[in-house]
Amino acid sequence: MLDETVSARAEEKSLQSVYDRVLLGTNTLFLKRDGRKLIALIVYVDDIVVTGNDKEEQLKLQKYLSHEFEIKDLGDLKYFLGIEVTRSTNGIFLSQRKYVLDLLTEKEMLGCKPADTPIEMNHKLCEDLDQEPTNNEQYQRLIGRLIYLAHTKPDIAYAVSVVC
Repeated sequence: MLDETVSARAEEKSLQSVYDRVLLGTNTLFLKRDGRKLIALIVYVDDIVVTGNDKEEQLKLQKYLSHEFEIKDLGDLKYFLGIEVTRSTNGIFLSQRKYVLDLLTEKEMLGCKPADTPIEMNHKLCEDLDQEPTNNEQYQRLIGRLIYLAHTKPDIAYAVSVVC
């Protein structure tokens, strides 16, 4: 275990010597800038995304990673952490459509109609004594998923903050 930790730290140091660590306190996002060229390395648990505008440097990084770790190139990024990635001539489009559909399906709300204003301003929630008790674990999981969804759908951020 100690050997693995020392080895992982050595690999991290060698990577950090080339890449700027962006999120302080975490080893999640690394960037390498050289003039107008940019390479980003994103790590989440056992998922790694390598992207940028310098294909040669991108391939060099992927080759380095494949020598250090067992990795599989899955091609162009299509889905990562609940976010769909679509490319077009106009650029890159990020969407959580599938994430929303999965959430609505899980909560049996797929047939619900959208609202222009999801909640009125200054709305106060109160306890309904006739309602079945809420399962705290399910409620907290739902709130967590809604908070995550609010990152790409700021129009629901206020409503989510009210139910938190």
